[in-house]
Amino acid sequence: MLYSKIEGQGQPLLILHGFLGMSDNWKTLGAKYAEQGFQAHLIDLRNHGRSFHSDEFTYAAMVQDLHDYCVEKQLQNVDLIGHSMGGKVGMFFAMSHPEMLKKLVVADIAPRYYAPHHQEILAALNAVDFTKKPSRSDVDTIMAPYVPDFGTRQFLMKNLYWREPDQLDFRFNLAVFNRVIDTIGEALPQNSVFEKPTLFLRGDRSNYIQERDLADIKRHFPNATVDTISNSGHWLHAENPAEFFEKTVAFLK
Repeated sequence: MLYSKIEGQGQPLLILHGFLGMSDNWKTLGAKYAEQGFQAHLIDLRNHGRSFHSDEFTYAAMVQDLHDYCVEKQLQNVDLIGHSMGGKVGMFFAMSHPEMLKKLVVADIAPRYYAPHHQEILAALNAVDFTKKPSRSDVDTIMAPYVPDFGTRQFLMKNLYWREPDQLDFRFNLAVFNRVIDTIGEALPQNSVFEKPTLFLRGDRSNYIQERDLADIKRHFPNATVDTISNSGHWLHAENPAEFFEKTVAFLK
């Protein structure tokens, strides 16, 4: 069973983080959705956050996890917001279980295949040797040559926790990510279609959703709208949370 933090009462809203993220990344926005009459389910996908670790890491497995979660929690006709990899999970879920979904929001990812592009980040994470009992500042120093951007390092370091009183570790399942990183970029099946309302949001400084993707989006999601969040890159919900919140609530309501 997936770990989740549930905020509020009302229309069920599942929120899915991206690769190497976790439900905590959505804590502030989750509380705001709860204020708007949603029951926000901030979910940790498998091999992330406080959810279970598994050698199987595929979109099919993550869709099944989500289906089982909805059955366990007796959720029907849910709305779903997914960022990046979480957006892909949302798309695959929409194709497999359209009857369970009311509206879908996909944040900064298209239905197409993406070549592996997390090599520097994985190199940084693998460079950390926890047997040497590094401190948080040590971990930051070790990763800096691979990931110069301070914000990205801070995002990754949110995954640090005290495995034992003097032993840090990452919450995610790095060993499995090293082995199956190619699966993250998988495309939707060619002929799959989701007819219900869908909103694709892209950051104006991000290149994840490009003009060439628009026809592909419309083919898979004929009832889709594509909109842009200003002053933001790939982490659009964190970089411009006010505009992200405003546009998602307007769509969902």
